[in-house]
Amino acid sequence: MTITPDDLDAALASVVSGLRQASGRDWPSAPGTGELNAWRTAEHLGDCLISYAGLLIARPSTPRFVCFEAVADQAATPSELLEFVTVGGGILGATLRTADPDVRAYHPSGRADVEGFAGMGCVEVLVHGEDMARGLDVTLDPPRDVCSRVLARMFPEVDTAGVDPWTALLWATDRVDLPGRPSRSGWQWRGAPLDD
Repeated sequence: MTITPDDLDAALASVVSGLRQASGRDWPSAPGTGELNAWRTAEHLGDCLISYAGLLIARPSTPRFVCFEAVADQAATPSELLEFVTVGGGILGATLRTADPDVRAYHPSGRADVEGFAGMGCVEVLVHGEDMARGLDVTLDPPRDVCSRVLARMFPEVDTAGVDPWTALLWATDRVDLPGRPSRSGWQWRGAPLDD
């Protein structure tokens, strides 16, 4: 199963649609990922997506990230933050669609290929989206086929047979517990191609 830019588009559309329900809420007061509030989590997500595009374009010769940070305007409303995330996803999607299929670029999880960056983008969107959704008291319902492809490519070591793919992805990224399965604390995805 291959992860494509279309999967990133579908993940992004489902998360933005779900979070739009909370656009009238106080994002700076709502929990997000870790110590970040929902506002900062959305900003982080937009930056991640744009940064992944930057890595694919620049392909630094040393193991490092591209030296910039994309930030949202401090006066941005929740709707404008969702716009920032959507733009970040669009930039990454366009980069994925136009990159040479053999390109490889740095990521701490391994020199990732185009599919790896598509998968990383999907994981970022889905799990940070879920972190914000919990803090904002909304429910996300991402496409299960996308979750299945992301799990197979980014977490090939996990056995999620018989588990809803969305729940399995949340378990793989240590957002939920699954009875009879170990904690995924310290989880890491696989950015490098599976045959490396």
